[in-house]
Amino acid sequence: MRSTGFRRTFVMLTASSLALTATACGSSDDDAANGKTRITVNCEPPKSAKVDRSFFEADTKAFEKANPGIDVVTHDAFPCQDPKTFDAKLAGGQMEDVFYTYFTDAKHVVDVNQAADITSYVKDLKSYSTIQQQLRDIYTLDGKIYGVPRTGYSMGLIYNKALFEKAGLDPDKPPATWEELRADAKKIAALGKGTVGYADYSAQNQGGWHFTAELYSQGGNVVGEDGKKSTIDGPEGKAVLQNLKDMRWSDNSMGSKQLLVINDVQQMMGSGKLGMYLSAPDNIPILVKEKGGNYKDLALAPMPGGKGTLIGGDGYMFNKKATPEQIKAGLKWLDSMFLTPGDGFLGDYARAKQNDAPVGLPEPRLFTGAADAKDQQIKKANANVPVENYQAFLDGNQSLQMKIEPPQAQQIYSVLDGAVSAVLTKKDADVDQLLKDAAGKIDSILARG
Repeated sequence: MRSTGFRRTFVMLTASSLALTATACGSSDDDAANGKTRITVNCEPPKSAKVDRSFFEADTKAFEKANPGIDVVTHDAFPCQDPKTFDAKLAGGQMEDVFYTYFTDAKHVVDVNQAADITSYVKDLKSYSTIQQQLRDIYTLDGKIYGVPRTGYSMGLIYNKALFEKAGLDPDKPPATWEELRADAKKIAALGKGTVGYADYSAQNQGGWHFTAELYSQGGNVVGEDGKKSTIDGPEGKAVLQNLKDMRWSDNSMGSKQLLVINDVQQMMGSGKLGMYLSAPDNIPILVKEKGGNYKDLALAPMPGGKGTLIGGDGYMFNKKATPEQIKAGLKWLDSMFLTPGDGFLGDYARAKQNDAPVGLPEPRLFTGAADAKDQQIKKANANVPVENYQAFLDGNQSLQMKIEPPQAQQIYSVLDGAVSAVLTKKDADVDQLLKDAAGKIDSILARG
């Protein structure tokens, strides 16, 4: 899962934008007029995101001018990938020539034989060798390359420094363990007036997503190494659910309103009524621009527990019907739009700053070596957020094991939602039985493949 469809959001997206869907063309537009190579691409920001949209269009036009033999047809969508239509488009062979995917999609797209093997073409992608190896590996299956990563994220703990101070806590010393988090949450909740110490999601698959992140933080896994059996009902999984149950019912530090989703929790944090919640860094500008928060009050710490964190992200894959010319053109477009440090849609930090977009958030580094050094230098020069508030997150992540989401993630998250919501809404919930039941259901999901 990912919190937002784009790395940065300049304006609040209206509900009407959710109805926007990309018109699928697949590879039916192989050749443009005048002998050009035409490619269809998706994940163009919707018209409601006016600044993002204008940048995307300007950058695509600049690419076409620099590559007069290529015609790029863009399709807008928010979210970039709709789970309700993604599989249908795959099955119908209706994906764009170059199409957006979450990291967790890679194996599935390959398994259903809808991805082009681009192994022999990536040598022409200037930036490919500079991308972090662990991210490249996500799109490499059985020794063949099927996609190119675009962005990544890792989970951490967002906390309100102002509430920490009011509760007598050190705002520069976030909790490093779940025991410390529980104690801090209790002190924050004791401030009263509707203040909640710690909030968590428990609906719309988001509870399962956070359960997974919390399990990783304690060194556990959702699925065994063979990918065939659930491992949630071990001591780590029990610790996750028991901790949530104790905070909810023994400490009263999570508030009485439950079955929360991301928007609920963001609203609580933005209004200054929440001490802590788990999140990726991209939540911070949303809290400020849409929910009333203040950059100076919002800080980010690594996942409590000290053992691991959930990482995710996105990239692009290629339609299996794409011609060699289209694959080459698509790789050039990706290089120009997303993979050039200090330039393009995601890398032009100077332009982002000029348009009041946040620069300096602690996003995981996409590049390595000289490319990374250049990217970081330009980002630092244009930073317009309090980067010192995120240093603990950057430092702490260095020692954490980075783990991607489990296979069949959305189905598994749906099952885990039930376990998380139960301990948060039922005082007598049986943690062991909930985990046993959930493990059985996950085993069935894995067996179906």
